Amino acid sequence: MSDESQGREQDNPQADAAPKADEAANQAQAQEQGQELDPMQVLMAEVADLKDQRLRMAAEMENLRRRTAREIKDAKSYAISGFARDMLQVSDNLQRALAAVPEQADSAADNGLKTLVEGVELTERAMLATLERHGVRKLEPMGQKFDPNYHQAMYEVPNTEVPNNTVVEVVQPGYVIGDRMLRPAMVGVSKGGPKEVAQPESDGPDPASGYDV
Repeated sequence: MSDESQGREQDNPQADAAPKADEAANQAQAQEQGQELDPMQVLMAEVADLKDQRLRMAAEMENLRRRTAREIKDAKSYAISGFARDMLQVSDNLQRALAAVPEQADSAADNGLKTLVEGVELTERAMLATLERHGVRKLEPMGQKFDPNYHQAMYEVPNTEVPNNTVVEVVQPGYVIGDRMLRPAMVGVSKGGPKEVAQPESDGPDPASGYDV
């Protein structure tokens, strides 16, 4: 090293102080970072995070359990909807067969015809009783206020003695399964009467439900 260079280093003592200051600053920063990343604080933060995850997972599992239980219940309640709807067509055919029998059949001397009619009636009652045991219920809309959720209006019947939109005729009975509509009742509704709401009898079905409870 030349005498001139040595002279410059001796004349400029800050050249050695600058690296030492940077090193001290780095050490201070490392110490500060060490304080921020205190092991106990880190551990507590991880525990809090795991606890939050556990609570969220427990809530999700509870929701899944409830949803699964509801789906299983619905599957059991409504699994036979298609089959029940087809069986109602059989019931309709039995009713048509009974309606086609002359009124004189009950008093006719032909015991064979009378026995056949009784057998058809018994078959229809047994089939409807079986469907009812599986949650299928028959609507009883006669005399109730027309409800589009449960009834299908086929025509209007002039009648000034009952309130407007009262079911006065049932063309085809309706059915529900559980709390769902299986088939709406086809009805005739009154027209020309007072506009007050038709009130069911005190021991009759709930007008909001459209069927016996």
